[in-house]
Amino acid sequence: MFNQLIQGDAVTELKKLPDTTAQAIIADPPYFNVLENEAWDTQWKTAADYLAWCEKWVAESMRVLRDDGLCFIFGQLGKREHTFLHLMSRLTQKHQFHDLIIWDRAVGYNERRDSFTPQYEMVLVLRKGEETKFNKDAVRVPYDAATIETYMRDKRYKDKKARRAHLEKGKYATNILRVTSLKGISKEKCGHPSQKPLALIDKLILCSTDEGDLVLDPFLGSGTTAASAQRLGRAWLGIERDKGYVKIARKRLSAPANSSN
Repeated sequence: MFNQLIQGDAVTELKKLPDTTAQAIIADPPYFNVLENEAWDTQWKTAADYLAWCEKWVAESMRVLRDDGLCFIFGQLGKREHTFLHLMSRLTQKHQFHDLIIWDRAVGYNERRDSFTPQYEMVLVLRKGEETKFNKDAVRVPYDAATIETYMRDKRYKDKKARRAHLEKGKYATNILRVTSLKGISKEKCGHPSQKPLALIDKLILCSTDEGDLVLDPFLGSGTTAASAQRLGRAWLGIERDKGYVKIARKRLSAPANSSN
C-alpha cells in the first residue's frame, strides 16, 4: 500500500484505507470557484454542496490519521469568494483545531484595484488527539552570521558555548511560512495551476513526521507531496482522479532525482 499512486475519487478511495494509518495528511483540494477556468474547481453548483463534500473527505481523512498525527488542509480566498472561512468554521466544530498556517507566497497575484493585493494562502491544521508528533527543531530557520555575532554580544548569557550552539541551530519557525510561489519559468513547474513548492511541503512533512512514517495526499495533483516524502525518506500514498495529472505525477516520481532520498 505504501509508495503508491491511486487513480480515483478521494472519498471513495479514502474509505478503502484502514484506520489510523497515516502520520500526516497533506491535502490541497479544489478551493471552489477560485480558479474559475478549471472544471475541477467549479464542479459544485453551490457553496453548500462544496462544504458538504469537504466534510466527507475530511471525516475519512481524520479516520485514517494516526492518533498523534496532523492533517494539513490548504485553502484560499478568491476575489469575492470566501467559502474557505466557512469551511474552517465547520471543520473546527467537528475536529480538533491545531493551528492555522499562513503561507506567505512572497509575491502578490491577481492584482485588485479595490483592495490589497493578495499574497498568502492558508493551511488549516487539524489534530486527532491531545498528544501530537511535532518536530520543532526540524524546521528551524537559520540565522545569518552577522545576526549570530550580534546576539552573542548579549551579556545576559554566561555560557557562551551553549548560546552559540543554540543560535547556530536557527530560530524556531513561526506559523507564517515565507516560501516563494512557483512561476511559469520555475524548473519545478509540472503543468498544474495550483502546484505548491517542494520547499513548502518539505516543511510540513519535516515538522509532522519521522523517517519511515506514512504521508497521505488525497489530492496528489502533479505529485509534489509524494516527491517531497520520497526524498525525505518517508513512505507516501497519493490519490488523484485526473488521468492527466496522474501521468504527470508518475513521470515526475520516476525521474532519477526522485528515485532515492
